[in-house]
Amino acid sequence: MKREGGATLLEALIAVLIFSFGILAVLGMQGVAIRTVTDAKYRADASFLANQVLARAWGNPANLSALVETQTPIADLPQGKRTVSVEGRRVTVTIAWRIPGTEDEHEFTVVGVIGTND
Repeated sequence: MKREGGATLLEALIAVLIFSFGILAVLGMQGVAIRTVTDAKYRADASFLANQVLARAWGNPANLSALVETQTPIADLPQGKRTVSVEGRRVTVTIAWRIPGTEDEHEFTVVGVIGTND
């Protein structure tokens, strides 16, 4: 009986250690999930903003040159910038942004051909 006096304490410490690793893994997964959801939100916002520009182009196809922008700041995205180029009837909208805390620049580009072949 005297030789087994510390076995229960050792088992309890090992159980606490295993439980702690499990909790750290759950916290790590939560961090990845938050980062992924944030990235998806910014991508959806960029898509919406780019499609707004194309909608304006479709609304006024005779004045496409008025849409041209270069690195225009966007308040809706972190460090967001919008570039719009027009080549004939082809309108290219590029939205770029950086997620806070990272150096990765993300981009969303959409191209539309405005008008018809009359």
